[in-house]
Amino acid sequence: MALNRQFDDDISAGIDKLKADRVYKKLNYIDSPQRARVMMEGRGEVLNLSSNNYLGLCDEPAVVRAGVDGLEKFGAGTGSVRFICGTFTVHRELEDAIAAFVGTPASLSYVSAWNANEGLTATVVEPGDFVLSDALNHASIIDSLRLAKAITKCTTAVYAHADMSDLTAKLESARDAKRRIIWTDGVFSMEGSITPLPDILDIAREHDAIVVVDDSHGTGVLGDTGRGTAEHFGLAGEVDVITSTLGKALGGAAGGFVAGPESLCDMLTQRSRPQLFSNALPPTVAASALAAIRFLEANPDRVRKLRGNASYFRGQITEAGFKPLAGETPIVPIIVGETATAIRMSDMLLDEGVFVTGFGFPVVPQGQARIRCQLSAAHSRDDIDEAIAAFRRVGGKLGII
Repeated sequence: MALNRQFDDDISAGIDKLKADRVYKKLNYIDSPQRARVMMEGRGEVLNLSSNNYLGLCDEPAVVRAGVDGLEKFGAGTGSVRFICGTFTVHRELEDAIAAFVGTPASLSYVSAWNANEGLTATVVEPGDFVLSDALNHASIIDSLRLAKAITKCTTAVYAHADMSDLTAKLESARDAKRRIIWTDGVFSMEGSITPLPDILDIAREHDAIVVVDDSHGTGVLGDTGRGTAEHFGLAGEVDVITSTLGKALGGAAGGFVAGPESLCDMLTQRSRPQLFSNALPPTVAASALAAIRFLEANPDRVRKLRGNASYFRGQITEAGFKPLAGETPIVPIIVGETATAIRMSDMLLDEGVFVTGFGFPVVPQGQARIRCQLSAAHSRDDIDEAIAAFRRVGGKLGII
């Protein structure tokens, strides 16, 4: 049977337009562990400012060794979903460690944070519920709400980014709702900003609302010991539900989780479709993630090193003439305007030996394309100084500074 030629032609035409508009994304192949400097195919060694490897744990020997040991003990995969025969003892160890780390009674692991968000909302939201989402929430939250709305016919709404007046007004407009749920990122990945969690919790208490925080860019990053946004504000244990990833600061392998009441995690085990119909988190990944948590608990200085690097980079890039978005996280976005400019700047920086990614529409709004710099505890001051020098050269050539 011949392939549908028209289908291929239509998609190819779309690809050609992306290239003509100079917004086509090219993949760069890394041939080394994820770290401060990586080996890139066709480029050699480059300085990496694009990774979510905030604590430098992707190639930490203890984390890597735990994954190898897990592979040898449990094998390559689970061969099943959790409720059939895909639950291994390392899953329980990991989930107990996650709950203790983020300050909740229980947790449940997923193969990704996207699956965790998708599984949570569609499982717990019921007809008559009202779910509010910050305007800049991650795409996984947005899609999880769309799915939940399609399944349960609940009501959803978006409040202006970090606008507590708008959040309050929308909650008050839904006084007759069965339940009110507030969904927010802890750290907004494209902005590098932190959600106003104390205000959100106060408003939630006033309106008997449930607060859910996706802390994917906060876990391992914020708080004195890296326990996330709640710890950052001195509110550990006060958030109803936390979702997050195991694939960023905590070793970078893969996986995500939902953390909250035991009843919630039990219900997700019973009803969450990603749990029921998708193989469990591979044991080797669970083992390396568990080792990453143990390492961070024993080495909170990694969080302090990360914070120092982020502060130094912000100061130096500002002194160089750029205007990064304000913030205190290791995500430092530099707005350059159009998507084509961001992609060109990213390519020019790579020519200078600095790997940093440009983001444009539809990831961010039109006209707000940016170079998103991400710092790691693995970076040295020499690394950062080298990156700043490259930014100066490229920014001058493009007329940005």
